[in-house]
Amino acid sequence: MSASVISDPVPISSASAEQQMAEVADGIATAAAEVEFVKCYCCSLTEECTPAYIGRVRERYKGRWICGLCAEAVKDEICRSGKKLIGTEEALDKHMTFCASFRSSPAPVAADANEHLIAAMRQLLRRSLDSPRGSDPPLTAPGSSSPARSPPPAARSPGPVAASPPSPADHSEQAGQRKQRKRDEKRVRKRRRRRREEE
Repeated sequence: MSASVISDPVPISSASAEQQMAEVADGIATAAAEVEFVKCYCCSLTEECTPAYIGRVRERYKGRWICGLCAEAVKDEICRSGKKLIGTEEALDKHMTFCASFRSSPAPVAADANEHLIAAMRQLLRRSLDSPRGSDPPLTAPGSSSPARSPPPAARSPGPVAASPPSPADHSEQAGQRKQRKRDEKRVRKRRRRRREEE
């Protein structure tokens, strides 16, 4: 199958170009006229949608129009129900209850909002201080670039074994580890003291 390409320019009169532009403008005006504002049944958010879309959503939710965010929340309610299968209607009712309780809760006052932010940051700091130290960088012994580690318990010898006398390098490394451990313990005690003072 072959295709031929027409390379000759086709003249378009300015009258037909203006007519095409007018048709496009009419199409845009018609599309704009077809858009309607609709209010979400759950959260009262107002969106502009086409009548066809509004009809599909209302059909899915038994005559109620809900926004996309609330639709996702309803789907999430259905998924979270787990073994106890709930229908769309029950999930929508649960989400409606949540929205109503959220709207009825008072908004924070400006000064109260600042204190709320400070309290939230304080709580985050406390959680980070109480969390395991796995997120901190590993301790390094002075004079070495690798983390100071003791051998795992399984690698240690179970009984008395004639060990070679420790070298001066071992002594300095162990002393460095002890100093680092003391510094870490001091830092932890200081954090705990600060937390007690804040409370």
